[in-house]
Amino acid sequence: MTTKKNDGAPHEAKVTLKTIAERLGLTPGTVSAALNNSAAAHSISEATKQRIFQAAKELNYRPNYFARSLRLQRTYTIGVIAEEIGDAYGAMVISGVEEYLRKNNYFFLTVIHRHDPQLLQVYSQLLLERGVEGFITTDTSIQEKPPLPTAAVAGHERVAGVTNITLDHKLAARLALKHLQDLGHEEIAFLKGHPASSDSATRWSAICEIAAELGIRIRPELTMQIDSTVSTPDLGYPFAKQLLARHQPFTALFAYNDVSAIGAIWAFKEAGLRVPDDISVVGFDDIPGAAYANPGLTTVRQPLQRMGQIAAQCVLDQIEGIAEYVPEIAIEPELVVRASSGPVTTPFGPGKLTDIDSITRD
Repeated sequence: MTTKKNDGAPHEAKVTLKTIAERLGLTPGTVSAALNNSAAAHSISEATKQRIFQAAKELNYRPNYFARSLRLQRTYTIGVIAEEIGDAYGAMVISGVEEYLRKNNYFFLTVIHRHDPQLLQVYSQLLLERGVEGFITTDTSIQEKPPLPTAAVAGHERVAGVTNITLDHKLAARLALKHLQDLGHEEIAFLKGHPASSDSATRWSAICEIAAELGIRIRPELTMQIDSTVSTPDLGYPFAKQLLARHQPFTALFAYNDVSAIGAIWAFKEAGLRVPDDISVVGFDDIPGAAYANPGLTTVRQPLQRMGQIAAQCVLDQIEGIAEYVPEIAIEPELVVRASSGPVTTPFGPGKLTDIDSITRD
């Protein structure tokens, strides 16, 4: 539908609910109920709904969400609280959140807290003041009951009103450790996650439990604690160098996540070690870059984008009264085997390292 401006140039006329109603011979209220899928829509026949949807499409109808928000006293906005969005983990989760919210005509505001408890509290309050109708958190430990429907991706604290979207970490640990064990690896090194990461303690506990079941010894001298929060391969690179400097033989490394695993591979290559001939490496997450690492990274996949979608659906369903609150939704991991893991040959020794002292002094 076009009209002409005063200068004679055509422009698009605004298509309203009344425009659609007049075309179909219906009331604007009926059209509104169908397009917004409100409670009144249940009394509208399916044939009439389809006529309304088709007319809206043909007329290129765009709803006025600002007017709708004022009329219904709603914002159709969700607050997303993330540790960081520049890292692959957070980006994939938020991508899933965005996709689901967009399809359901919701918006979101994102704040970044970087594990700062004071920022977390301040930003949560700011989101409330801006009228968000629910919260989605990633890599965030919630300590008290929130005032709105909330879903926590990688949340582990049992808090009333919070739905934790969690990975089955015991199954994840079993998949990775059994894979290495089946390849003949007995001396396995570990990179533990930063204590502030919400998955860190749960994942390490699962690894210890499953290792005991499988008869795999976890040696303190082959365990490194990550104390950095960077989101690049430098997360694992310096700690892998420190591990090599201990001169303790091992044939495989199970890293906390993919970026730390990729950094470790760099360190091993600098030391003259081959992956996987001398050391096999297994990561965690299956971020997009894992498949393109050199060599391609064997990893435990958690469907991060899907987890973001599930979190968004959970919150919206509670807001709209479609579903009741559930405390936890468990997600199954999957082992993705690539070129970074292979059969054990012999544990590396000092003779296999090229100038190890120089690379560990950097």
